[in-house]
Amino acid sequence: MCSPFLQLPEEIVLLIFSYLDTQVLGRLGQVCRKLYHFTNRDAVWRRIAKTCLNSGFLQQGTDAAPGVSVKERVRVSQNWKWGRCRNDVLLKWKRNLMPWIQLDGDRLYLSQAEEIRGYQLRPHTNGLHRRPFAVFLGHQEDVCRFVLTNSHIISGGGDGKIVLHKVHSSVSIQFTAHDQDVNCVDCRGGIIVSGSRDRTARVWSLSSSRVGQCLHTIQTDDRVWSVAINPLLSSFVTGTACCDHVAPLRIWDLQSGNLLTCLGTDYRRGAGVLDVCFETPYTLLSCGYDTFIRYWDIRASTRRCMKEWEEPHDSALYCIQSDGNYMIASGSSYYGVVRLWDKRMNQCLQSYSLSSPTSSPVYCLRFSTTHLYAALASALHVLDFSIADSQLTTK
Repeated sequence: MCSPFLQLPEEIVLLIFSYLDTQVLGRLGQVCRKLYHFTNRDAVWRRIAKTCLNSGFLQQGTDAAPGVSVKERVRVSQNWKWGRCRNDVLLKWKRNLMPWIQLDGDRLYLSQAEEIRGYQLRPHTNGLHRRPFAVFLGHQEDVCRFVLTNSHIISGGGDGKIVLHKVHSSVSIQFTAHDQDVNCVDCRGGIIVSGSRDRTARVWSLSSSRVGQCLHTIQTDDRVWSVAINPLLSSFVTGTACCDHVAPLRIWDLQSGNLLTCLGTDYRRGAGVLDVCFETPYTLLSCGYDTFIRYWDIRASTRRCMKEWEEPHDSALYCIQSDGNYMIASGSSYYGVVRLWDKRMNQCLQSYSLSSPTSSPVYCLRFSTTHLYAALASALHVLDFSIADSQLTTK
């Protein structure tokens, strides 16, 4: 005989189940086939998923991983939270480099010296195809940073050049952008911003009729280590070395090139900002030599640091990435230490040392909802958080 509860309208049952926790839902799913059907519906797990780490739900409510069941994302999120993963080395190379990586779905792009190589990922086997599907050339010295757009890879190198590589062809355009190393680049909406050791940041056009045309040259009075363009295309931020200016984080108007504001004035000398990223048009994350991750509210009415997290071993932080909601991952300067942070907590959530006993910084890291990729001086590592309980190996 069917339970009267299960005779309720489906939308009522789903609403009731949406208020249950993961443990209760798991037990209910073992009672009968009908309850199992209900407890596997996305609507039941969505409320839980929005409070989880790296579940694909952004601050604005956008779902960044619509093709994966919400229940599965909650399961994998628990692995991120408790540090349950498998650590593998995907690639090794013989000489020490300062690689940079970018993810694009099931493709990973990795800079190695003056080249950028594209690799096809095999996430279900926790690996990649060893032979790259594409190699992008154009620099005479090492690639420092690069970014992806829908159609281009834009890279800056130690030769002072910016190279625009067509993703799906061998066509590339290069031009001299700075007098010294192009330490950092970002690109949004047909605009490129670059920063250099020559103490300037420059704004460039990416439109077909004006490629390589400099729109603004900004004197930063200090070496520029990092740049990021606001998603609204209204401004951009520079992170400098903090040797000749008391505020290494400064926001500039994208249209005029004028200084809008400085963020923070209590940095010690040499506490340069090595990486910055916008979470939303109004929130910004930064990290660097001062060993702190800082979370900034950049609205005109606020413009202050909302929260900060200190690297517990007093190491410089080379790179950060956010899931757009609660989780931050950071890469440290010693022993390849990757740390996971929950913004709702004051202390580090999990840490992984990828290069012990020899020491290497984590020069760059990127993650999806299931995997984290970290580029060290001589190897590319992956942490796989998708595996089932029977396969799990704790850190």
